[in-house]
Amino acid sequence: MKIVLTTLNSRYTHTAIALRYLYANMQELQDTTTILEFTINENIQSIAEQILEQTPKIIGISVYIWNASEVHELIEILKKITPQTKIVLGGPEAGHIPHRVDFSKADYIIKGEGDVAFYKLCGKIFEGTAPAEQIIAPVMANLKEIASPYDYYSESDVANRYIYVEASRGCPFLCEFCLSAIDEKVRNFDIDALLMEFEKLWQRGARNFKFIDRTFNLNMKFANAILDFFLAKEEPYFVHFEVIPDHFPDSLKERISQFAPGALQLEVGIQTLDPVIANNINRPLKLDKIKENLAYLENETKSHMHVDLIVGLPGETLEGFGRNLNELASLTSCEIQIGILKHLSGTTMSRHDEEAGMIYSDIPPYDILQNDLITFAQIQEMKRFARFWDLVYNSGNFTNTTDLLFKNTTVYDGFSAFSKWLYQETQSTWKISLDRLTQHIYDFLSKERHMDKAEIIETMLLDITKNKRRKVPQFMKEHQTTQETKKQPKANKRQIRLLD
Repeated sequence: MKIVLTTLNSRYTHTAIALRYLYANMQELQDTTTILEFTINENIQSIAEQILEQTPKIIGISVYIWNASEVHELIEILKKITPQTKIVLGGPEAGHIPHRVDFSKADYIIKGEGDVAFYKLCGKIFEGTAPAEQIIAPVMANLKEIASPYDYYSESDVANRYIYVEASRGCPFLCEFCLSAIDEKVRNFDIDALLMEFEKLWQRGARNFKFIDRTFNLNMKFANAILDFFLAKEEPYFVHFEVIPDHFPDSLKERISQFAPGALQLEVGIQTLDPVIANNINRPLKLDKIKENLAYLENETKSHMHVDLIVGLPGETLEGFGRNLNELASLTSCEIQIGILKHLSGTTMSRHDEEAGMIYSDIPPYDILQNDLITFAQIQEMKRFARFWDLVYNSGNFTNTTDLLFKNTTVYDGFSAFSKWLYQETQSTWKISLDRLTQHIYDFLSKERHMDKAEIIETMLLDITKNKRRKVPQFMKEHQTTQETKKQPKANKRQIRLLD
């Protein structure tokens, strides 16, 4: 009577906290339950083979936007090989009806939080009293009663992967593009019990913590207690939080300023800087506070930040997005993550479909194809823009060189021109090596923008030589040697005697 809990993570370094919550709450069935994690890049038939080696009676699968298509394929194979095996789905992509990926061959689908619901369903299946209906109605878990998942990160997880943790569930905001808006009630875990769990993880060697809370800095008591926990620890370690940009009281600022470089990462959700667009999607936007807080985080702390902007929001033109990008780039030098709007299952974005002409792909990740202000061709251009932006602006490999891309123009216009040119040259957004990308940037600046070649190379060498592991591309070596010879100071007599 074995039970297998499984999912396909987007990459190996990720871990599924959901599976560990299910496992922690299996009670007497825990001894017959196994966790198997895979990634979306693995062969689906090989995944099915490894699952079926356990000869399970029940297979529980967590489904998300990044693995929905792969899970569909996995279910098809599993049901053909062992039709008697019960397949139970959960997670945000399975829990919202109607499905946009076919999960009809699954035996059961648990909506909402499955911490306890999955255990109860397994018990009924084993007893022969399983419900006839496929959909199991959601029941909100009592956070004070459910068992903690943290003991079930393996030693390998602790040593090699991110440890996902949470201090709360839910979000008070109603941003229409976000799944968190569905659960308006914010519920907190017991902070003392939580810190004890973190201490156990720390003693086991965990040093990479990623909090999945949507609004970590909403409750100052919790936020400050957690920051104090890590500030009391010896470096190095890495902690990631998702924060709202307009709520940084002095107590929080003071603590954040104490973290060493590389220890703290903040994901700051901006999405748009246009008050009209933000109001249209129920996104809180306190511009003065956002600017004040970004300035503080940028200038008074050593935290690594990345801020988010979305392309394709209803009512926002590309010109409007460009203004947002220009302003955000003037406010901070941190990473700016450019996302393409997605219509996530369960969100209320569909209310804009008719009025704003919103058309989305029916295939995960359900990204926008066009709307009444942005054509399909322009959306495709912006997808390439976002990809090249990551390779150039966000990578940290071209910190000085990007200033040349924006010289005598705006950030948006300058990078848009480069992005269009680069795609014409490569006809690809993938498999562009760093050396090849460097050559392309040089060619664009020298041939398309007609900039001084010596200035370009000297600027690019500043970026290349700051990374000791990065080699100077061949086309720059001759120039570098020439410049070093020119800069070599003449030896005076004292230097000559010392050399002798």
